[in-house]
Amino acid sequence: MSIIDVNGLTCDYGRGRGVFDLKFKVESGEVFGFLGPNASGKTTTIRHLMGFAKPASGTCQIEGRDCFQSAAVIHETLGYLPGDIYLFPDMSGKAFLSFLSKYRGMKHTGRTKELLDRFELDARQPIRRMSKGDKQKLALVCAFMHDPSILILDEPTASLDLLMQHAFIDLILEEKKKGKTILMSSHRFSEVEKTCDRIGILKKGRLKTVSSLEELRQTERRVYIITLDNEEAAQALCRENINVLEADGRIVKVAVYRDLRSLLSILINYPVSTLDNVGQSLEEIFMHYYGGEEG
Repeated sequence: MSIIDVNGLTCDYGRGRGVFDLKFKVESGEVFGFLGPNASGKTTTIRHLMGFAKPASGTCQIEGRDCFQSAAVIHETLGYLPGDIYLFPDMSGKAFLSFLSKYRGMKHTGRTKELLDRFELDARQPIRRMSKGDKQKLALVCAFMHDPSILILDEPTASLDLLMQHAFIDLILEEKKKGKTILMSSHRFSEVEKTCDRIGILKKGRLKTVSSLEELRQTERRVYIITLDNEEAAQALCRENINVLEADGRIVKVAVYRDLRSLLSILINYPVSTLDNVGQSLEEIFMHYYGGEEG
């Protein structure tokens, strides 16, 4: 069952800015990763899902409800972390969490203590004195404290140190096991690789692909390490019509786009000792879509 359904979403700010004809779904219990550089449309999409903006055309639905018309109802079962965090600076973290608990109509503190312990946050300090990292931790506690079934997270680890990034990844994996539905935009490839079932890559407001990481690895560029019997053969191979990434002695590293047969037809004429496939990282796949562009 689709929990989040975006169909033809368009918001044109002019001069190529905005989002254009976005179509994707997030299924129940799925963690969906949203990737793209700054100004690619990630936050604009999330603002529409939160009901903060009305689409120029197309629709956004969560659990079958229109995100703009039914925003108040949707927010009751939603956990949200904005990309630009604003917290009441004159409150302490503890007072802010208490305020938010009452605002949501919670009858108890929910998961607040568990999350404060997990992120090693002292909520007694005034928010204005908190570091960027502590404010990010507090915002994460706010997003998860009422144990929502759906979460929308915009750059959730932007100001966290490495230890807390790992704590966040562990939390997402635990929520995933519980069947939570999560949409998460991020610049950190490692956390997307470790947590997400599928990935959408945005470029200039348009979705270039929506696929699982494994599908992306299978359909795009593959890297092979070829070991030959001698350096002369390796040098001769580098002069062939192949995409050489690196050469060192008897070892040649090449990139192949989709079709391996052309490479094999060349290698049959060379004394090849080994041929090894190198798995692509998500960062390499991402750069396949953005390679050669500024930003």
